[in-house]
Amino acid sequence: VQLQAFGGGLVQAGGSLRLSCAASGRTSSRYVMGWFRQAPGKEREFVGALSMSGGSTRYADSVKGRFTISRDNAKKTVYLQMNGLKPEDTAVYYCASTIVDYPTILPTALSLYRYWGQGTQVTVSS
Repeated sequence: VQLQAFGGGLVQAGGSLRLSCAASGRTSSRYVMGWFRQAPGKEREFVGALSMSGGSTRYADSVKGRFTISRDNAKKTVYLQMNGLKPEDTAVYYCASTIVDYPTILPTALSLYRYWGQGTQVTVSS
């Protein structure tokens, strides 16, 4: 599975951006798609995840209510809609995927994700 994330850019605080992550290769309905981010000097952290089969989602507390993950199964694409952006949201954003046994499992740990896309930079100015 190959993942490609894009859509990053520079935005003012309070603005919005939508990131996309396109998957190619052999995929499965048992996939979970996750978004992570890494700010300069910090560890990569979980942002959110979505079940490609059931559509259930899970978010980090820091983005809950501001970020939304959605999917287009036909296009094998997952989106991260980011609203109300804050300077602390500045980071390189990565999409990742993994296979789960049950659609209700939405891992948050980096080590549980098998496939990773390249990152896309999001910069939020104050």
